[in-house]
Amino acid sequence: MTESLDELIKFVQIGARLDLKAIAVEYVLGLTGSKEGLELALEKPQLIVSLISLLEDTSIPIAKDASMCLVNISANEKGAILLANLDVKEYCPPLQKPPDNIVKQLLSSIFNTESSIADQCCMILSNLTRPSHLIEKIIDLIEESGKTFDEIINVFTKIEYNKKGGKLHYLGPVLSNLSQSHRVRLFILDKSKCVIQRLLPFTEYKRSLIRRGGVVGTLKNCCFEEDYHEWLLSKDVDILPRLLLPLAGNEEFDEEDNDKLPLDLQFLPEDKTREEDPDIRCILLEAITQLVTKKTNREFIRDKNAYVILRELHKWEKDKQALAACENLVDILIRTEEEIGLENLKEVEVPQDLQDKFKLMDLEQLKDEQ
Repeated sequence: MTESLDELIKFVQIGARLDLKAIAVEYVLGLTGSKEGLELALEKPQLIVSLISLLEDTSIPIAKDASMCLVNISANEKGAILLANLDVKEYCPPLQKPPDNIVKQLLSSIFNTESSIADQCCMILSNLTRPSHLIEKIIDLIEESGKTFDEIINVFTKIEYNKKGGKLHYLGPVLSNLSQSHRVRLFILDKSKCVIQRLLPFTEYKRSLIRRGGVVGTLKNCCFEEDYHEWLLSKDVDILPRLLLPLAGNEEFDEEDNDKLPLDLQFLPEDKTREEDPDIRCILLEAITQLVTKKTNREFIRDKNAYVILRELHKWEKDKQALAACENLVDILIRTEEEIGLENLKEVEVPQDLQDKFKLMDLEQLKDEQ
């Protein structure tokens, strides 16, 4: 198989004969779809560079097959590491112009409104940003590409940006992954811009679970920035209704409870349904839990009657992890500040024996899930 692959590499080139190139790339696509084949392909950096070059092939079927090969390769952590650190000039075939680094090449297709492989390129970028140890590297490559995060947000939030039917939904997970970095969170939370406000409507985006989940993950990551909590809850952003609305059903409340709720949560229609995905529900609850770190914010969220939404969710919820996240949040909100006794919940010191107990519980839960 190794010898066959070495023979095929010379046909996986921009200038190769079209019919032979099509057969070669199709073979590589099948190869990268198996564990053994993928491991073999990872030993051939020349092949990887050639696949990156073929993202710009004039034949759309070949460019698509090459992009799907790279989706398979980047889905493997070793493959993602190789792609992120690959020296394309070193492994480019003689007499051929080397392609740009993988991130610049991907962004070029994503930003091209006429690209037929924009969705696949978003998937590759999502895969590259999944390993946490690669995030800072990918951020550096994005900054070096000539594209800005402002432009990425513009592309992501403009529905039907791509004229060839590309949806770019996988930019959602890209933002979620990258927002694990303090650098990216500060950009999203820049008060002089209007970034996070433009992301908020997508918490209810029914057309794509991928996009919706990516945005919710991004919002949760931003909620780790404690210095911005008051601003996030203020009228300038008003994040609380956006986090609560997907958790709300069509329950009717009495007039007193209803009046205390944010306007967006009052008089919901009879066909209102909760977020269908338990992981997203869990992330929403965890985001709100971050926002109740400080006493001032806890009191604000109580005054907005978030409890009644959470109470009904708790009655309805069947997923164990989401149920635990809901109970954790409710436990904080129903306690008085005298009972809590802390301005900031993150300042509490957990005794070592309890830390060990919690770790043991996490391990037991992991075993149950497996």
